[in-house]
Amino acid sequence: MAIFRYRAMNGRGRVVQGRLVAVNASELETRLGNMELDLITCREVTASAGYFGGRRVTRQDLINFCFHMEQLLRAGVPILEALSDLRDSMDNLRLREMIVALIASIEGGKNLSGALAEFPRVFNPVFISLIRAGESSGRLSDVLANLAESLKWQDELIAHTRKLAMYPAFVGVVVIAVVFFLMIYLVPQLVGFIRNLGGELPMNTRALLWVSGIFVNYWHVILLAPVAIFIGVRYLARVSSAVSYWLDGAKLRLFVVGPILRKIILSRFASYFSLLYSSGVPILECLRISEEIVGNQVVSAALRKVTQFAAEGRTLSESIESAALFPPLLMRMLKVGEGTGRLDVALNNVSYFYNRDVRESIERLQTIIEPVMTVVLGLILGWVMMSVLGPVYDMISKIRM
Repeated sequence: MAIFRYRAMNGRGRVVQGRLVAVNASELETRLGNMELDLITCREVTASAGYFGGRRVTRQDLINFCFHMEQLLRAGVPILEALSDLRDSMDNLRLREMIVALIASIEGGKNLSGALAEFPRVFNPVFISLIRAGESSGRLSDVLANLAESLKWQDELIAHTRKLAMYPAFVGVVVIAVVFFLMIYLVPQLVGFIRNLGGELPMNTRALLWVSGIFVNYWHVILLAPVAIFIGVRYLARVSSAVSYWLDGAKLRLFVVGPILRKIILSRFASYFSLLYSSGVPILECLRISEEIVGNQVVSAALRKVTQFAAEGRTLSESIESAALFPPLLMRMLKVGEGTGRLDVALNNVSYFYNRDVRESIERLQTIIEPVMTVVLGLILGWVMMSVLGPVYDMISKIRM
C-alpha cells in the first residue's frame, strides 16, 4: 500500500485535494470514484500506510463514527456496507479518506480491529482492544455504543475543564496587563512627585519603586522568561524520563489542582477498565492497556505494580489496595463486586463515583477562583494606591500641624 497526493473534481465542479491509501493509481481512481470524485492528477508521497494517523480527526468525528456504526450493525447491516454508507454520509473529506482506507483493508482480509490499528493516532489502544473484544464476543454493536458514551463523557469533561480555565485565564491576563501599566507607565510618572515631597519614604513605597524599576528595565525578560522556561521544561521532559516522571508527580501535588487531576486520571482508568472488562477483555490485559492510557507516569508505575501483583495471583482489589490507588470507600466497592461475582457492576459504580466527583470538584473550584482572582487584583491596586498616596497624606498631615 502507498499514499497518493491527489487533485480531483467533485460533482459541483470544484477541485479538491487530499491524500489517500491505494496500491496504485488505478485503484486510487476507483476509490475516488466511490467518493464521487474524478481524479485529475496524483503522485505517490510515501510508502507508509500510517499517514492518516497525522490527520485531524476530532473526538466528535469518532463519536459520530461509533454511533452510526452501532446503529447500522444493530440493524443487521454487514460491516463493509455499513462503512460504505458511513463514507457516503460524511462531509469531512479527511474522515471519508480514512473510511475508504478501512474498507480497503477489510476487503484485503483484515477484520475491523486490524484495520483500525493502522491508524494509531486516531484510534488508541483501548478503542482497538474493545473492538477486538466485541468481534470475539459477537457484541460489537454494544461495544460501539459504550465507546460512544465514553467519548461523550470525555467531551463533556474537557468542556467543563475549558469552562473552568476560561475565567481565570481572562482575569489573569487583565491582572498582568494592569500590573504592567501601573509599573511601567503610572508609577514612573509619580516617582518625581513622590521624591520631591522630601522626607524618608515608607518601606512599601520604596518596595513599589524597586518593583517598578525592575519592570521598566527588564520588562522583556519578564515576558519572555515564562515562555522560555515552559519550552525548556517541555524539551527536558521529552529527552529525560526522570524529568518527565518528576513533572507528572508534581502535577498531582499541585495545590487545589492536583487532587482534581488525580480524580480525572482515576476516573479515566475506572471508565476504560470497566469498558474493557465488561467487553470480555481479561483483567491482566485490561491493566496493561490502562497503563498506556492514563496519561501520567506516576499512575502508570502504580498500575504496573498492580499488574505484577495480579499476575502473582492476588485479586484485583488486593492488587489495587497494595498500590494505594483508590480511597478505602472505593476499595470496599471493588471487594464487594469480586465477592458477588459482579466486578463489572462494581467498576461501573467506581466510574460513576469519580465522574460525579470530578464534575463537582471542577464546579467548586470555579466558584472559588472568581473571588480569589478579584481579591488578588484588589490587593495589587490597593498596594499601589497606599504606596503612592501614603507619602502625600503624610506631607498633608505635617502641613496641618
